[in-house]
Amino acid sequence: MDLTYAELSSPGPARENNEDYVGSWQPQTLEEKRNRGAIAILADGVGGMERGEVASRLAVETALKTFQEARLEQTPQQLITQMFNAANLAVYDKSMENHGKARMATTLAVVVLRNNEIIVGNVGDSRVYLVRKATIKQLSTDHTYIGMQQKFGLISEQEAKTSDKRSVLTRSVGQEPMIRVDVDSATVFKGDKVVLCSDGLYAHVADSEIAEIVSRLSPAQACRQLVALAEQRGTDDNLSVQVLQINEVEKVALYRGVPMYQETADPTTKYELRPGQVLDNRFQILETISRSGMATIFKATDLNTKLTVAIKVPLLQYESDPGFYSRFLREEEIGRQLDHPYILKFYPVPEELRTRPYIVTEYLRGYTLSYLLTSVRPMPEKDALKLASLVCEALEYMHEQGVVHRDLKPQNIMLCNDGTIRIMDFGIAKAAGRRMTFAGFTPAVGTPDYMAPEQVKGKRGDERTDIYSLGAMLYEMVVGVPPFQCETDNPLVIMNARVYGDPVAPRKRNPRVSPQIEEIILHAMERDPGKRYQTAAAMKAELDAPASVQLTNRCDRLQEPVFGKQGWKKALWIALAIAVPLAILILLILLIIHRGPAH
Repeated sequence: MDLTYAELSSPGPARENNEDYVGSWQPQTLEEKRNRGAIAILADGVGGMERGEVASRLAVETALKTFQEARLEQTPQQLITQMFNAANLAVYDKSMENHGKARMATTLAVVVLRNNEIIVGNVGDSRVYLVRKATIKQLSTDHTYIGMQQKFGLISEQEAKTSDKRSVLTRSVGQEPMIRVDVDSATVFKGDKVVLCSDGLYAHVADSEIAEIVSRLSPAQACRQLVALAEQRGTDDNLSVQVLQINEVEKVALYRGVPMYQETADPTTKYELRPGQVLDNRFQILETISRSGMATIFKATDLNTKLTVAIKVPLLQYESDPGFYSRFLREEEIGRQLDHPYILKFYPVPEELRTRPYIVTEYLRGYTLSYLLTSVRPMPEKDALKLASLVCEALEYMHEQGVVHRDLKPQNIMLCNDGTIRIMDFGIAKAAGRRMTFAGFTPAVGTPDYMAPEQVKGKRGDERTDIYSLGAMLYEMVVGVPPFQCETDNPLVIMNARVYGDPVAPRKRNPRVSPQIEEIILHAMERDPGKRYQTAAAMKAELDAPASVQLTNRCDRLQEPVFGKQGWKKALWIALAIAVPLAILILLILLIIHRGPAH
């Protein structure tokens, strides 16, 4: 691929320092052009944090160095993931110096150009466009709060440009030790132009204007014209833009159809799956999405259907655990019986074709509600109502199928890039006609912050259990904190608080919460299941029309959790009930040992 490249980065008319940073590299030999490709990178230091200019420069320089030193046999997709991981760790480690007192972060947009393809990776809100014959297409995804609002139809494009939440990111480089990068690709042709720019530019220059200027002018002239136009319109941000004009494209037959690796995982080995392997001669493992204490989730390509999928694989030490294996099978069985656009889709794989347990689902691009709440607390009320309504719609369908989730929490709600949601993780869900069995005891199941009182008491729960959990989630969305906050982080104390009392009224913690929303939350979180919404449909009706909610002054009847008399008495009796039989058993064992074997 033969390119003409130009860049321009400016502090802008209102700032003295420039927290943007750009970089690029083009190979000199034909072999490097074919095997490594060219690269353009743009970073925009996150405002409101320390040393944004340090973060952006460090991210770009680290990514460039990783690109130039990478093994040539890597695919561009793997290489971009490696670059982002390296840049993220470099910025995170730098920000943790001096005990994390100078935290910093940045956006990062990367374009790799190789053969007849461009591969785009991005985290944050810097953008990548493809301009072809005066038409423009955004290839990157904005990881911003207003981006989420637009996808869900909560605000218009014009409102987004003036929103006070325009700079609130839902993903950035260096904020956390782990990072999730979006990677996309596109085939390019001679005459195409690729544009990378920071939000300081595209917030003041429309996409159509970018397309017109880039199509008409040379790359260097286009950079100058775009920056000048943004400055004339009063931008108060730094301005950066890169333009790459594709002069020639070397076509490669079947390039995109060639498997990245031929290595196949040996089903007899005891090693964990790794990116690059092929599972059961069908699923090409691309990258690790996440890893918990019990399972790893991989991004993979289904070689039969060519779909990108997610594969959940239990860690090897749990594969032989009967209880875990039963739960794993139940999760897949329940997931496969559900078919709703807001519920994670499961793909069937015949049992006889598997060499180990795993679950295959659709691959989702987006982030969890939990991740969003790390950036925006509290959420605007109308946004929270919209999301809760979508969850209600999925719950209504789920409950009609006889399934109770029992572990609804922000971590299990995915906000997808296409403006939809997915409810995930059916590991402890209850389906009609099935019982959940444990060896030796029946624990309370769920997550402490969102568990219903009946779950704490060890009961199985029903549809109203999910309604309580949704009420707790809505509480956190509009208030900014979970319903029950105790001085201790002990989960048992948090769990039992909802058994002996009610949460603090939402409006006491956040006066901006409307009385109607407070009523909805407290109605859903009634301790007695009989006093809650009896169906998800009933709750959704009020979420969709909050003005029609009848106020019953639930906020005035709340009882503060008291652990003194009743709570500690019950805890003492439970402790005695466990300790006394255990003491008797120990005494019997000691007597047997002392007497020795009979003669």
